[in-house]
Amino acid sequence: MTHRPPHILGLAGSLRRASWNRHLLHAAATSVPADTTMDLYETLAEVPLFDEDQELATPGGPPGVRRLREAIAAADGLLIATPEYNHALPGVLKNALDWLSREGQVLDDLPVAVLGASSGPWGTRLAQASLRQVLHTCGALVMPSPTLFVAHAEQRFDARGRLCDPALQASLSRFMESFAGWIDRVTPDDRLPDVA
Repeated sequence: MTHRPPHILGLAGSLRRASWNRHLLHAAATSVPADTTMDLYETLAEVPLFDEDQELATPGGPPGVRRLREAIAAADGLLIATPEYNHALPGVLKNALDWLSREGQVLDDLPVAVLGASSGPWGTRLAQASLRQVLHTCGALVMPSPTLFVAHAEQRFDARGRLCDPALQASLSRFMESFAGWIDRVTPDDRLPDVA
């Protein structure tokens, strides 16, 4: 038996269809090592505001929560691209993590990497710092380095949202290679499914 290629799920912390962070994840999906696959989660908007009454009334959580939880449980690693709102992670992303930290605890021992893009001069340093704190609290195994803070995002992508900065492309490729290595390093051998 051999292990199947690791699968990464990409999650953008913005609901905007043309967000810089969604563009960054699309670029990341084309930058994964040859033995790795990656998909983007596209329906974060279906996760309702966290409500403990709703959690108790719907075993397994509301449908949007169940779908997100199932997608993460089926992945070998989670790549989160976060914008920065008022020096912190966006509420929509924090809300999703609050749901995920509850029943099932799919973030526990899950390899996670964090990156982000912003139109400002500092990238998403503060948002990534607050996101890392939340992920650690949820039991995720967050890749410590390398980091990737994309500043002046409007200069890094073309009108169609395609990455057009060669230096950033090289950094993103190194980042994704490191994340694939991180998944391999922290995932027990018996957790990666076998293929015949």
